[in-house]
Parts: sequence; C-alpha cells; structure tokens
Amino acid sequence: MDSKNFAECLCPIARSLNLLGDAWTMLILRDANAGMTRFEQFKKSLGIAPTMLTKRLAALTDEKLLEKRQYSERPPRDEYVLTQAGRDFLPVLLLIGAWGRKHRGHGEMVRLLDAENGTDIQPVAIDAVTGAALGTRAIKAVYPQE
Repeated sequence: MDSKNFAECLCPIARSLNLLGDAWTMLILRDANAGMTRFEQFKKSLGIAPTMLTKRLAALTDEKLLEKRQYSERPPRDEYVLTQAGRDFLPVLLLIGAWGRKHRGHGEMVRLLDAENGTDIQPVAIDAVTGAALGTRAIKAVYPQE
C-alpha cells in the first residue's frame, strides 16, 4: 500500500493515519486537549521547530481538528482551539497512553487522574453495541461491493 494513497484507502485506520500518523501531530492534540491554544505554548511544551509546528497546526486546521481564532489584533495573533473532531480524539490518545504504560512502561511516567475524584484513569475501548471490550472478540473487515 502506497502511503500517498492512504487518504483514498477503504480502511478508516489508514485514512486517519494519513493525517494523524506522526508523533508531532498526536502530541499537539494531546497538548490542545490539556488546554494549550497558543503557538508559543505548543513550541515550549514540545521543543518543536517553529516551521514544523506551523505545518502541523495548518494541517490540523485544514482537517478541522483545530480552529484558528484571532485573539489579538495588534500585533495580530491567533490561537488554535479544538473542534469537536479534535475533542473526539482524546479517547484515542488516552488508549495510546494506556498501551504505552502497559507495553513501554519502564521508568517514571506521568499519571492521568480523574480530576473530580483523583483516581487513576484506566481507559478501555468498548463496543457500544455488544458492550464487549475491544480485542476480546474476533473482528472481521467487510469491504464495500464493487
């Protein structure tokens, strides 16, 4: 499969990775979900080159995961606010983090806590139809008829 064709691929995972498949993009969404909105905040948090950050923010804005809003006229300054699509990505990030804690968990790591009761968050993906945890049952891909 040629990565240039991922955007047109029948597989929703491949289509999503076409945009979200690099670490910088995921980390920008992580920081945005943590409340960051400004270019300098992202740059400081990530230690990312400004040109790379500009490209990633533009792509996330073009794909409507972030919305660009002007917060200052003089000098003109924009902030990047999560859209519904960007907020909908938070559970994916939390599941990636849970996988990382389980399989890459050597050394100290950040803990994610429920802000209301202080308990550790233990994300799990559940099929809304059956209530079964994903990964506990076989999955079959059904392709559209040609």
